[in-house]
Amino acid sequence: MTGISQEMMDQLPLRGYLDIEVDPTLDLVTEIQKLKKEKNAIILAHYYQESEIQDVADYIGDSLGLSQQAAITDAEMIVFAGVHFMAETAKMLSPHKKVILPDLKAGCSLADSCPPHLFRQFKEKYPDHVVVSYINCTAELKTLTDICCTSTNAVAIIESIPKDKNIIFAPDKNLGAYLQKKTGRDMVLWNGACMVHEIFSNEKITKLLERHPDAVLIAHPECESHILDKAHFIGSTSGLLNYTANSDANTFIVATEPGIIYQMQLRSPDKTFIPAPPENNCACNECPYMKLNTMEKLYTAMKYELPEVILPKWVIDQGVASIDRMLEISKNAGLIK
Repeated sequence: MTGISQEMMDQLPLRGYLDIEVDPTLDLVTEIQKLKKEKNAIILAHYYQESEIQDVADYIGDSLGLSQQAAITDAEMIVFAGVHFMAETAKMLSPHKKVILPDLKAGCSLADSCPPHLFRQFKEKYPDHVVVSYINCTAELKTLTDICCTSTNAVAIIESIPKDKNIIFAPDKNLGAYLQKKTGRDMVLWNGACMVHEIFSNEKITKLLERHPDAVLIAHPECESHILDKAHFIGSTSGLLNYTANSDANTFIVATEPGIIYQMQLRSPDKTFIPAPPENNCACNECPYMKLNTMEKLYTAMKYELPEVILPKWVIDQGVASIDRMLEISKNAGLIK
């Protein structure tokens, strides 16, 4: 490909992105908009991306909304500003489209916590169980899954399963425990977790609530139970966003990745949003994988159409059924159109 040396191609799997210097005088927003038109491309971005990436995206959403957009888009190329499992999901739903991820190293600690070969052995111990997997998992894990779910539709997915059926829930033990409380279903839980949602300090949040007695604590269900127990509202990323927009409260303590606060501020500029503090003084409540994507990497990926997410045909064929089932149940529950 013009402009890319063999050495760059050889380094791509190691670096995760094309290490090509971008002219600092370039107006990246304008150039990215041009590339979208030239290549009939769509940019799908998760709420946890940097604000400038959210601003150039054609669609911003959480995992459920992004999955739906990937399934219905007419674009020839999907550029996924998110993490690896999201781009894999897009490829499974649109196998004939080119799917680009700006940095292949944009992984997910939760997905990594459930290696498929170990989960296969775990699943064999419970042969009569329906496997529900949180969409934050690898494509290969989806081949071992009956139904995927997101935090938006997880309750509806669990409640759609007949009560005489036993359930394995993977990979997030915190979301699984929350669903057990919410639905009353006893489930076998895989012992996985998201490092971002396990870093919040219970003590510091308590002190914040004391300092801001009118503040509302909102939390994502991937958080640990001691955070969820004191939350005034628990919801998916889009659920948290909608709650803050519609609530009469003016101050919110936000216990999820702080990238969502950008959209909250756009929707409610007169309200105050305080990121829930982590255990130590680092920026550990930010997802390091989400932040690997930059405007420069996005521009380079679109220009050269690399790195491309490619999956074996058997993974797509065996894994997509769990996502299709999720979308079908979500549609029946009125969660998507």
